[in-house]
Amino acid sequence: MNGAESLIRSLTNAGVNVCFANPGTSEMHLVQAIDAVPEMRAVLALFEGVCTGAADGYGRMTGNPATTLLHLGPGLGNGIANLHNARRAGTPIINLIGNHALYHVAYDAPLTSDIDTLAKNVSSWIKSDSTSDSLAADGMDGLRATKTARPGSLGQISTMIIPADACWGEATGVAQPAGPSTRETVADEVVTRVADKLDSNSLILLNGDGLSIQARVAAARLAGLTGCRIALTTFPGRVDGGPGTPVFERLPYFPEQVLASLAKVSTLVLAGAELPVSFFAYPGMPSVLVPDGCEVLCLARVEQDVTTAVCALADLMAAPLSGYPTYERKAYVLPEGKLSVGSVASIIAGCLPENAILCGDSGGGGAAFGPVQSSVPHSWLNLTGGSIGQGGPLAVGAAIACPQVRVLALLGDGASMYTNQAFWTQAREGLNVTTVIYNNSRYGILETEYLRLGVNEIGPRAQSLFNLGEPAIDFVALAGSMGVPGKKVSSPAAFQEAINLSFSQPGPMLIEALV
Repeated sequence: MNGAESLIRSLTNAGVNVCFANPGTSEMHLVQAIDAVPEMRAVLALFEGVCTGAADGYGRMTGNPATTLLHLGPGLGNGIANLHNARRAGTPIINLIGNHALYHVAYDAPLTSDIDTLAKNVSSWIKSDSTSDSLAADGMDGLRATKTARPGSLGQISTMIIPADACWGEATGVAQPAGPSTRETVADEVVTRVADKLDSNSLILLNGDGLSIQARVAAARLAGLTGCRIALTTFPGRVDGGPGTPVFERLPYFPEQVLASLAKVSTLVLAGAELPVSFFAYPGMPSVLVPDGCEVLCLARVEQDVTTAVCALADLMAAPLSGYPTYERKAYVLPEGKLSVGSVASIIAGCLPENAILCGDSGGGGAAFGPVQSSVPHSWLNLTGGSIGQGGPLAVGAAIACPQVRVLALLGDGASMYTNQAFWTQAREGLNVTTVIYNNSRYGILETEYLRLGVNEIGPRAQSLFNLGEPAIDFVALAGSMGVPGKKVSSPAAFQEAINLSFSQPGPMLIEALV
């Protein structure tokens, strides 16, 4: 076999069996290898940002990496925005980037670029000098790297920049699968130190592995014992929620709101979370959003076994196993009045099928996060890195990972246009994805940020840079042109009818909500 086939066979033997692909000429031997190895499922996307976002959604739902297949530096460049989000979420992904044959790079052919430098922005592991004999083993090293949690925001993305001659050259065989990984255990003395400080003026901030239900239950036990507060970070990667799960706070977005939320906290305990910082810098506003006099204790870093550490803390303090507040299912009533972000959120919560997966992006979709906690068991996949255009691709990957459940992509009208090619892949693969586009015909968050500068009125030229209504985008026609049926709705009753229709039938559907 050649190097390409040795790599693909090694990956499938190790349980990596999905490839989100937008290949070019330098990847043809990898395409041939995928054709020869039926265990590798190939999912075509029309844009690399859909490939990378889909790999993110797949990894968040399974805990295992998918691969992407991208073409040289421009292909990786097109996919970097959603790799940025995946890095922030700590999602395992293996990028397979075709490169020129090593001997050809020196001639600076038109598609030659410094792919390593591009990859460094989003990768925790890079390999760019494989040979046909080493390619399979290098792939297993990359897989091992995706299974290794990294400090801070380094993430768990491996990028193989594969010379074409490593693909077509003869290989000796497949490589042995990478073994299982383990997280570092938090020392007992660290747990004891936090136990000595935890009281009613403390707040435990959860992220990473600390977002697991097991960790949140342990944190809720501690809250019941000490009166401390429990909060998730502003942009948690995955939250499995619904009735019966512990009630929690979530840090707000704007820095002044974070400071107000933490004003009375004397001890901030980080469990898989970093120090809260402002999403952007603002004049006169601190970057680190920790009140003066607040002591910060790190129970567990993101790369450590956060869940076990929080459970150990609860057990050490003999926190009761029950009695903490949990979400309860609320009765649903169809909202009255005009269709709004709030009424859409309420209807989604009232109609949501069990075990659904909701994929957020920028726009109004985030308003549904709170209401669905009192709906049914579900998973919420959040925008993590602030790079919009994530929700549609994320839904593709989640639907590939969990084909038996309904997936919702909740998109702003502006964000949806970054990666609307996701509709085509949803139709091609027959995925059970309901896309809701909140159409207010503008970049609403930019208007908000502009007004926060102290400007009392948005001038006509600035307004034109936020306006998406001239010309208006026909989202139903756009999705329909790629094989996804849709409905445009402007009232709560019409939205409820449309979403129930989508949930009652297989395959993808778009609902354009005029809010």
